[in-house]
Amino acid sequence: MAKFSKLTSLLAGAALALSGTAVFAADHTLTISSWAPPTHGINAKMWPKFVEMVEEATDGKVTAELKLGIAPPPAQMDLVMDGAADASIIFHGYQPGRFVTTKMIELPGYEGSAEAASVAYWRAYEAFLSQANEHRGVKLIALHTHGPAQLHSSKAVTELGQVSGMKVRIPGGVGGDVGAALGATGIAVPAPKVYETLASNAADGVVMPMESRKGFKLTEVAQNVYEVPGGLYRGSFAFIMSEDAFADLPADLQAALDEKVFGEPLSREIGKIWDEIDGIGRDATLATDGNAINAASAADLEKFNAIAADVRTKVIAEVTAAGIDGQAAYDLITKEMAAN
Repeated sequence: MAKFSKLTSLLAGAALALSGTAVFAADHTLTISSWAPPTHGINAKMWPKFVEMVEEATDGKVTAELKLGIAPPPAQMDLVMDGAADASIIFHGYQPGRFVTTKMIELPGYEGSAEAASVAYWRAYEAFLSQANEHRGVKLIALHTHGPAQLHSSKAVTELGQVSGMKVRIPGGVGGDVGAALGATGIAVPAPKVYETLASNAADGVVMPMESRKGFKLTEVAQNVYEVPGGLYRGSFAFIMSEDAFADLPADLQAALDEKVFGEPLSREIGKIWDEIDGIGRDATLATDGNAINAASAADLEKFNAIAADVRTKVIAEVTAAGIDGQAAYDLITKEMAAN
């Protein structure tokens, strides 16, 4: 069973307290494992929002503390399943073969914000995607996406055809499908390693959302952005919790979290924050000398739309083969995003 503990001197040096007061008064303190840099929006804004919502829903009886660097990004789900942490954030594309239906939200061509996409994602999960049971072993507490992913590179890319032959860091999932369709040589590197990968010229570029301009300091090593409306893809993330940690909470606190925090409420708030940090990344780019955003031409957008259509057909077929009505899930996401 997961162990809950008050913030102690043994943990003070290794953990970042996310609450200024409740951590000492709470009856239950959850340990969060996270892998992004300390100042990244995931740790600076998303986890604090999670703690705020948890404390408010439970009248301060449950709080959390954040620990960084426990394990690399691909190991986070196993970390929570093993009880080494009570909660974490995972990027589905880092674990190829483990997740298939999560690719549905990553498809290029969706129109709308990360908030709208995250809400639509959760609703599609409840209606269809949950049937695949891909998060078995953990309690799924939120689903969300980052904003539209664009190509970031040191040398300017101004035409879609220039991507062919480039060595590009692509995280997996639909991003990998799109990269292959564009003729790029994919390099698998977790997000925390992109700066050194670009600085060492091990990659010509990376495909990430605009927040990475600030969150991963891409303004320093990838001065150019090739921007496609709607993005090349959207990354799929989940907030997860240990089933044992949740079971250890009293029934009334479980009910409060399920009703007021977990699911669509938390998914919406995380998506909203991603929209905010994407804006910060764009502003940082525009404010940094030597940085440029190069918009895709109408001709290139037409070419990309044809590629995107092929990728959608492929992914919908994969999801359908996993026992889910892929077309219905896609249609629901499109409808919900348009409504939000």
